[in-house]
Amino acid sequence: MDIKLRIEEALEEAVSAGETPSAPAGLSAAIRYAVFPAGHRIRPRIALGVARACGDDRPGLSAAAAASIELLHCASLVHDDLPAFDDASTRRGKPSVHRAFGEPLAVLTGDALIVMAFESLARQAADSPDRLATLIATLGRAVGTPSGICAGQAWECESNVDLSAYQRAKTGALFAGAAAAGAGAAGHNDPAWLEFGVGLGEAYQVADDICDLTADPEQIGKPTGQDQAHARPNAAQTLGIDGAKKWMAELVQRTIDSIPDCPGRDGLRSMVLAEGGKILPKGLVRAA
Repeated sequence: MDIKLRIEEALEEAVSAGETPSAPAGLSAAIRYAVFPAGHRIRPRIALGVARACGDDRPGLSAAAAASIELLHCASLVHDDLPAFDDASTRRGKPSVHRAFGEPLAVLTGDALIVMAFESLARQAADSPDRLATLIATLGRAVGTPSGICAGQAWECESNVDLSAYQRAKTGALFAGAAAAGAGAAGHNDPAWLEFGVGLGEAYQVADDICDLTADPEQIGKPTGQDQAHARPNAAQTLGIDGAKKWMAELVQRTIDSIPDCPGRDGLRSMVLAEGGKILPKGLVRAA
């Protein structure tokens, strides 16, 4: 089955499980609004790409792991857009959740998505208890503290920011979690997959920094200029656009070189190169 279809079906199953007549209608609507329609789905694509490279012997489990990673990502976007943080008006080309449903429901939506990620993974892993503990730990590490996405958001509240720790937590942690979850779902627990994911996250962060300075908000579906507005570190501001593109290309190559030995290494390499070309503004892809 196509990777995109596997992701969307797994997400639909996870979200639908919470849409019962006894659930608050507004919360159910806000959750669905936050998850659909699709964004780039880069993180779950990485999870399934790694699982496939490792043999993907339990496709139901790998699809659930990929969906859980995306649910956690969606939760982070809902919370990141809140007035307490970025106060972003749009996300994925439509009003952000707090603009569409109000701030209280947006907070609860993010919370519910986090719980849904772990619940849906546990439900799908009923036939794979031997791999569940590792997957739960992988997801927890990716979202919690000291180095998950919660810690990454918290670094923005500090007066003295450790740039490396900030970038690894804010972006790299969920990419690392995606790679490790994909491998873990396929029965491969080599720690090198974490570093592979971190490298992807660093490359994506540089691309995101470039987009924040150069992209059309309509094109990327969210406000730009946020780093400057909130005095956050930005690689494109520090290195210049050309320097940032060069650095991104180096990170992508370094990440490709770090792919652990696995049956589908060549296919994963091609996937990483293809994904790298999708995340820059169109006018900059060739130059990168």
